[in-house]
Amino acid sequence: MFSNDHDNLSRRDFLNRAGVLAAAGMLATEPIFSKSHNNSQAVKKITIKNVDSNFEREPLNPYRFKGSAITDSWQAIAMLESDSGHKKVGLSTQGVLWSDSKVFAAHSESAGNALMYAMSERALQMVKGTTFTDPVSLLDDILPEVLAYGRKITGNADLRKTFALNSLVCLDNAAWLLYAEENGMKQFDEMVPQAYLPGLSYRHEKVASIPSFSVGTSAEKIKQAADEGYFILKLKTGAAGTQQEMIEKDIAFLTAVHKAIGHYETPYTKNGKIPYYFDANGRYEKKETLLRFLDHAKKIGAFEQIAVIEEPFEESNEAFVGDMGVRVAADESAHTVEDAAHRIELGYSAIAVKAIAKTLSMTMKITQLAYEKKVPCFCADLTVNPILVDWNKNVAARLQPFPGMTVGLQETNGHQYYKNWERLTTYHPKMNGTWTKTQKGVYLTDSSFYAESGGILAPSAHYQELFKS
Repeated sequence: MFSNDHDNLSRRDFLNRAGVLAAAGMLATEPIFSKSHNNSQAVKKITIKNVDSNFEREPLNPYRFKGSAITDSWQAIAMLESDSGHKKVGLSTQGVLWSDSKVFAAHSESAGNALMYAMSERALQMVKGTTFTDPVSLLDDILPEVLAYGRKITGNADLRKTFALNSLVCLDNAAWLLYAEENGMKQFDEMVPQAYLPGLSYRHEKVASIPSFSVGTSAEKIKQAADEGYFILKLKTGAAGTQQEMIEKDIAFLTAVHKAIGHYETPYTKNGKIPYYFDANGRYEKKETLLRFLDHAKKIGAFEQIAVIEEPFEESNEAFVGDMGVRVAADESAHTVEDAAHRIELGYSAIAVKAIAKTLSMTMKITQLAYEKKVPCFCADLTVNPILVDWNKNVAARLQPFPGMTVGLQETNGHQYYKNWERLTTYHPKMNGTWTKTQKGVYLTDSSFYAESGGILAPSAHYQELFKS
């Protein structure tokens, strides 16, 4: 069984403690390869003179989860220009169904995307003319007002914080690029503020490329992926229908998958067996229903191969999950670092982090907290474009090893669902980088990946062109 040990959480200020640890030299047990620019000189104050935004729509093959499906992906793009004349363009992929299914259900797919885009634009207008020193503090300053604005325009007083964070990814990414440019930072490692270095201090030579299979996928299609070398697969559960219909379908799915690939072997797990990564996206209403799923896994001999079950319950479900013998991960419910802390108190023993969905700024906070509490993290996808895949990969490659695994972990499913994925790859400024292609189930995060920061600091001609006068 994959390890499920984790510390109990206390709600202390993780940043203060990180500062104490850093001062005492008590950081990661592995060497810290990152070199924080902040250690050597003060960062500049950056004034945002101009802002702009745009978006592009990308059609998808239907991606089914949360009892629904997405067919259209909006790529939101933000431009920030400093008073020193530097212009930087940040990207995001909008995930309306993922971040707040109530907004998705209450509107057409396009209207839901338009509401999130309106929040991105509002945030850009808020920061125009303001001065900031680092993107983390900039995000902290604007998140409450952007969330309040989102609740107003969606008519949803309980709009989830993740919806607001998703809307801020493009601005946050542009802010990080501007921050690096203004301060002469040439690599991702230099960008990481000292307080967050421990949580992003590892260097994996390989990162697993994890495809995702929507609800209803056939076992044969999953077997084909395993035959291609993918050794860990994200399997969406929580089938449509009543809770009774759902669990019956999920159990049948588990049986079919285990029969198809349960005997496969891999060099990337310590027990040599292929691991299962299930994601129910909050579809299970009761803990007892999930226990039925796990009992069936034990019955058919699949239980020992379950690496993680992600977000089985709705966020409002406060059930303790640390006593089921399996690692349960928080994703959507871990909106902010405070929310992640609460999930850990409820027994969640892993966190799916998404620099491409909850901002790099918030992700740094969460990975640092998780590092201190010895709660492993891995990177999940939002069906993002190829450039954002490498924003996520910069985090995945630096996370501490996941228990039972010998490589970093990153879900990336864009190649499965974007109808024009190959065209999108040409927008990547380092499209031929050795790290950009999956090779037998993994990305090779070699020295060139770290030297070039996965290409995320280089400008994309396509997206730059959108902001030419």
